[in-house]
Amino acid sequence: AVAVAASCISMAAIVGVLLCCPAAAALLAQPLSRLPTPRTAASPFAGYRCAPPRLAIADPATKPVPPVVAFSGLEGKALLVTPDDIPTKAQIREALPEHCFKRDTARSMKYAVQSVLVTAACAATGLFIPMKLAALPLWIAYAAATGTAATGCWVVAHECGHGAFSDNKRIQTAVGYLLHSALLVPYFSWQRSHAVHHANTNHISQGETHVPIVVNGRAGVETPGGERELATARLFGTKLFGAIQLFLHLVIGWPAYLLWGATGGPKHGVTNHFWPSAPFSKALWPASWPKKVLQSDIGVLATLGGLALAAAKFGALKVLALYGLPLIVTNMWLVGYTWLQHTDVDVPHLSGDDFSYMRGAFLSIDRPYGKLFDWLHHKIGSTHVAHHIDCTIPHYHAREATDAIAKAFPKAYLYDPTPVHKALWRVATNCFAVKRERPDDGRYLWVPV
Repeated sequence: AVAVAASCISMAAIVGVLLCCPAAAALLAQPLSRLPTPRTAASPFAGYRCAPPRLAIADPATKPVPPVVAFSGLEGKALLVTPDDIPTKAQIREALPEHCFKRDTARSMKYAVQSVLVTAACAATGLFIPMKLAALPLWIAYAAATGTAATGCWVVAHECGHGAFSDNKRIQTAVGYLLHSALLVPYFSWQRSHAVHHANTNHISQGETHVPIVVNGRAGVETPGGERELATARLFGTKLFGAIQLFLHLVIGWPAYLLWGATGGPKHGVTNHFWPSAPFSKALWPASWPKKVLQSDIGVLATLGGLALAAAKFGALKVLALYGLPLIVTNMWLVGYTWLQHTDVDVPHLSGDDFSYMRGAFLSIDRPYGKLFDWLHHKIGSTHVAHHIDCTIPHYHAREATDAIAKAFPKAYLYDPTPVHKALWRVATNCFAVKRERPDDGRYLWVPV
């Protein structure tokens, strides 16, 4: 039952997209539209398969949008943003209420306890599910609920890693270390790599996660192989290849990133979050970070030891069902959030010449996750732009900060109202490889199959 359940949970994202979403089912029944004829001078949007975007931030006639695979719910907005539209950190500070930057240890701890209790309550239900094949639907439901709840614990630990949990660094580190270790996340290792991700969001060579491969890419500067990826997509068909992308990202993506730095840019090479030296690249771990990587391993090994003891007493299959299946779901949430926060059909990546910290931060995308998931996951997906602008803003101030940013900088702020399951399918079936639009343009755009 556990083996079958694991397979079912592994495909949960694909099933959710294909069966629970009428729009995705309709996509399966129809061929993917190719990029139509070039736009005319009369309208920069003529010829695209979607309706002309309703853009309030610029006149398309004077600020044309380059060719893209399709338009997301952003309607090309990210492609119209220029460096002059991006505020400075000082301007952000002026636009946000001062209390948005204040951390309250007791309030942060309340949310940590909330996530732990909800996760524990869900996990307790698994004790009453029999280890029988007939109970497979119950195990799948258990994994989905418990893994979704545990994602809240993940987000709290993530906030600790950013210094947004408390001004008391010992409390902050202890909470983050314990929660992440319990989820087999190497706390300090990920703290370092995630800081690199924030510093280089959507940077084509120095980005740390979800860095796209480039058509005719230059090794060492870009990640080459885009032409092969597009050829594979044409061979399989974009729908089947999109389903494969969902599986690879959501199920394999997180362990692959921890073990060999999958989807990272070329700057740091092949990295490992558990071993900071040869045969892996040391570039991600300067100064004292190798020692901290090994300190992270202690927490992960302690959790594995506890699981081994539980398996010896209650049986390995029971432990795998109670702990392993929800962990798959938690990891799927993590990768799904990150993927959609920084990727869509009309959101570019940048060369070093065009990149700045603030411009990268404003290429993050807020999305509508709904009240339940916002409550469970502390608004990690609906207020992510503010988080990338200043990651020390606590999540309980992030909604107010987001509203202030959207009001003060409407040209730069990105919010896509597309339902998340539809956005996930759109990204999985369109975002395969990028290409630099022109030698004098530092933006890399997704290439149609």
